Amino acid sequence: MTVLDIRLAELMTMPPAQLRSAWRDTFKSPAPDICPDLLRRGIANRLQERMHGSLPGATKREIERLRKRVERTGKVGHMHAISLKTGTRLVRSWNGKSYHVLVCDDGFEFEGRHYSSLSHIAGEITGAHWSGPRFFGLKKRSGYEPKVPANG
Repeated sequence: MTVLDIRLAELMTMPPAQLRSAWRDTFKSPAPDICPDLLRRGIANRLQERMHGSLPGATKREIERLRKRVERTGKVGHMHAISLKTGTRLVRSWNGKSYHVLVCDDGFEFEGRHYSSLSHIAGEITGAHWSGPRFFGLKKRSGYEPKVPANG
């Protein structure tokens, strides 16, 4: 059993007062007014982060974006955002030329320049406003269905 395993097991048996003290020791701030189960989870998460590392920056930003959305709207709902793994290369042919875009942790790289949006890159390529995810084939036009005339 590792030291981390022992600490996590100890958290499960700690009474609320001891959990609040452990929170103060772990986070260097007073414990929030939350139930003991959430205190345990928060402390356990921090201990595991220290041992194994934290979430990637892109994941933290996505969590923050979702947190703000919940504050603003009261719900998370279905997200239409495209999630691309860092290092992915997007390829698009346009007017006989092939274009390559590299997905970075904090945006995109195209022709040696950094962009925060695929739509900006699509605009650079075409000279017109495009939805970047649609231009690169990551998203279909929403709500579009061709009308077929009824026979008869």
